[in-house]
Amino acid sequence: MNAGLPPIAADHLNSLAQLCKGTGDPLRLEVLRALKTDSFGVLELCDIFAMKQPAMSHHLKVLAKSGAVTTRREGNSIFYRRALADLAQPQGQLLAALFQAIDQVALSSHTAGRIEAIKQEREEVAREFFDRHAEQFREQQELIALFDQYAESVRDLLLQTNPHKGQTALEIGPGEGAFLATLAQLFSAVTAIDISREMLEKAEALRQQQQLDHVTLLQADTEDAVQQGILVDRIVCNMVLHHVPSPADVFEDCARLLKPQGALIVADLCRHDQDWAKRSCGDLWLGFDPEELTDWAQDAGLVSTESLYMGLRNGFQIQVRRFDKP
Repeated sequence: MNAGLPPIAADHLNSLAQLCKGTGDPLRLEVLRALKTDSFGVLELCDIFAMKQPAMSHHLKVLAKSGAVTTRREGNSIFYRRALADLAQPQGQLLAALFQAIDQVALSSHTAGRIEAIKQEREEVAREFFDRHAEQFREQQELIALFDQYAESVRDLLLQTNPHKGQTALEIGPGEGAFLATLAQLFSAVTAIDISREMLEKAEALRQQQQLDHVTLLQADTEDAVQQGILVDRIVCNMVLHHVPSPADVFEDCARLLKPQGALIVADLCRHDQDWAKRSCGDLWLGFDPEELTDWAQDAGLVSTESLYMGLRNGFQIQVRRFDKP
């Protein structure tokens, strides 16, 4: 019995009814299942479910009206993702229970294959951009944020984890290698992975110049690193998530790459509306709400601990986050 809880108001009942009605369709439940760890545009969802755009747009409109999905603009495209369930409200409790139930259903092989193909297409776009623009990388990145504006905060959160020379570290997307020297000072072995061969060549030149002999560079993404059996104590991911096809997958992979009591340090952009970053800097995503990172980490079994936020004069804001593996 819920004798100690306040009664549900009529407007709550209306919201509950709307949620039940909006999600009461097998296809819409499949869409919500596909959105478990990613966000997709209308055309991507049309591809995944072999459906024409008007029909898919209708289903998404119904889901949005019910409160099951939310939208965000990425340049000229609208992306859909699951709504964050507010457990303080009856509708949020029902939504969380619905998500938990449908997540027990495995994706069909066709749906899973189409989702993977879309992620591969996104990754190829990012790889081609950085291969083409490696020479202008620093100039382009500095349009948004200077390395020094967030590197010290990343180092501070990393030091809070009490690293020592008996431990190992991984950097995802080292760029030109600016943070490798810091990692090399703290850890006995450092691995850095990047999907761009040209960017790795720049990082390799810096590695040799600074004689970072216990730093290893690999052309790989986080999924490749998992398949290679890499296990480390600390992971650093500096300004990378807004370039990757599926940020949620990166958190899942990091949870597998980390040893118990390990830690992941992430520096990335908060959500913004400056869509020129897509054209000039190869960004796939216009930043992230802090709650998105927290949810992805929680789904992967990581715990959000320390957070720092820095506003920049050009209108961007950077979040530096620490996530621990129990």
